[in-house]
Amino acid sequence: MRLALTGAGGFVGRFIAEAARAAGHELVLLSRRPTGLPGEHRAFDLLAPPPPLGDVDALVHCAFLHVPGRYRGGEGEDPDTFRRANLDGSLRLFDAMGGRRIVFLSSRAVFDGYPAGTLLPETLAPRPDGLYGEVKVAAEKALAALQGASLRATGVYGPGPQHKWRDLFGDFLAGRPIAPRVATEVHGADLAAAALLLVERPEAGAFHASDLLLDRHDLLAEVARLTGSDRAPPPRADAARVSRLECRRLAALGWRPGGWDLLRSSLGSMI
Repeated sequence: MRLALTGAGGFVGRFIAEAARAAGHELVLLSRRPTGLPGEHRAFDLLAPPPPLGDVDALVHCAFLHVPGRYRGGEGEDPDTFRRANLDGSLRLFDAMGGRRIVFLSSRAVFDGYPAGTLLPETLAPRPDGLYGEVKVAAEKALAALQGASLRATGVYGPGPQHKWRDLFGDFLAGRPIAPRVATEVHGADLAAAALLLVERPEAGAFHASDLLLDRHDLLAEVARLTGSDRAPPPRADAARVSRLECRRLAALGWRPGGWDLLRSSLGSMI
């Protein structure tokens, strides 16, 4: 399959690019500048018209313009540009595909308006609480009308030069205080597997991708074990306040995330 991918230079996009190449797909990488990854590069900016896409079979859309390090609140001081790029730019991209298969990377943030601890099935109506979630919901609705698939992801972890726990691990091993926290996580490789599964399926609408309910206590206890550190992990947080995504639609298609085994096998390259 000839697969177009936006956001290949980002953390999640690189997992998808790697998985797509391993599956034998031919990649067309859409980005403002070459990513250095194997595949054909075409110049693409969310604020500009997309390049011609008539020769691609499907699209995975991960690109998102935001303040560095922030998704919620990622509009910074410029909500208008944030909306024009991430909503209007996505809609232009969807139109350019002309009815061919599209998978859009959405977020659990579409449910931020629900109380903490709410169970989040795919059938639950979105209730965003902020511009980030609002933009994702609007793009999801537009894509659903085109029979595309939206992949609502929880927190994503995995190896990489700037992985999400780099500072956390450094602070813990240096003996600095660590605040208790518990959250849901999915490995980037599992998210990539979900995206490619949906590329090859006709099902439309929203799909949830989440795996572990992970407490920093358990994560950092494993880091201490692997490094031989005698540092004590922080106390456990209140897991009852975590709103968890149900992933029934992906599970019905055969998606099986790696759980603790995949986390443990990844930690050595992340510490």
